[in-house]
Amino acid sequence: MNPFVATRTKPEPTWSDFFAQAHVDLWLALLLILIASLGLFVLYSASGHSGAMVASQAQRLGLGVVVMLLCAQAPPELYRAAALWFYGAAAFLLLVTLLIGDDAKGAVRWLDLGILRFQPSELMKLAMPMAIAAFLHQRQLPPRLGTVGWTFLLIALPAALIMKQPDLGTALLVVCAGAFALYFGGWSWRWIFGVVAAVAAAAPLLWSRLHDYQRGRVLTFLDPERDPLGAGYHITQSKIAIGSGGLFGKGWMHGTQAHLDFLPESHTDFIFAVIGEEVGLLGALLLMVLYLAVVARGLVIAIRGQDTFQRLLAASLSLTFFLYVFINIGMVIGLLPVVGVPLPLISFGGTSMVSLMAGFGILMSIHTHRKLLSS
Repeated sequence: MNPFVATRTKPEPTWSDFFAQAHVDLWLALLLILIASLGLFVLYSASGHSGAMVASQAQRLGLGVVVMLLCAQAPPELYRAAALWFYGAAAFLLLVTLLIGDDAKGAVRWLDLGILRFQPSELMKLAMPMAIAAFLHQRQLPPRLGTVGWTFLLIALPAALIMKQPDLGTALLVVCAGAFALYFGGWSWRWIFGVVAAVAAAAPLLWSRLHDYQRGRVLTFLDPERDPLGAGYHITQSKIAIGSGGLFGKGWMHGTQAHLDFLPESHTDFIFAVIGEEVGLLGALLLMVLYLAVVARGLVIAIRGQDTFQRLLAASLSLTFFLYVFINIGMVIGLLPVVGVPLPLISFGGTSMVSLMAGFGILMSIHTHRKLLSS
């Protein structure tokens, strides 16, 4: 070999190359692991130092990570091809749930298959944006009136089934997941304002269709002091907990509202109040910054999507995650009615955790397969 002839050497593989080959977005994965780790610490305090509950949450988180990694391996083309079939299967399971689902406290939301018990509405949170993105991918954008009408029908059918369970919070999330895909598809602001005006005009009819406990939640939101020891108890104690935390908080495991059982549902829907009391305003703001970083990363992935389906799906999944955070924190601090939406990756729960991680796996699939195809 001539020593004066330059030879081309193969560059050493980097960590970035390794994660790309494994279809894992490193930045998104790090943010999710950080939030989930903080959630385990908060849950230990909010649950009254229950190691069993933390271990159970860690197992569910581990299952969610496995699901995320599996979802990341499938190419986006597969999701597009299966989107409407997935939507149909999820809608069928919602119908089956209404017929033979488990009744718990007057709500029929769970489907018990013997070896598996889950909420089909969680599947619809993924199926809805996938179906709308696949439907719009095949059509002219901005969507025409007929396309918008069919999209509304796709959104309305599962939302009505979820409302019958009844589960208003999940129904709103499913509607918004589909509406986000439609919005990013170029839906005119004129039509958006028209729909908002129509909903406002139909408010009296919608009010009459709500269940008594749902109307009570709205009235409590407008005036928490109307029943401070009844319907308004949750939000009153939540505000006390957050306010008493001040700027720096009382310290981890030193909160009084949750530990003395003044704060109901402290390990699930109202766990953000525990965060505000124990780590204060600065700790709560740090968590919100991490959440916003996850949303920002998802939107960056959406911008870099290779086709309409990928961009619409990634954007709608990212904003649906933001809506999770916004609704939970809004209801805990009294800016929104209580609707039973958990705080993502923090609240104790299983089905919601797995569906969220599956959504992040789809985001990783869109990002990492794009990089491989363009290389």
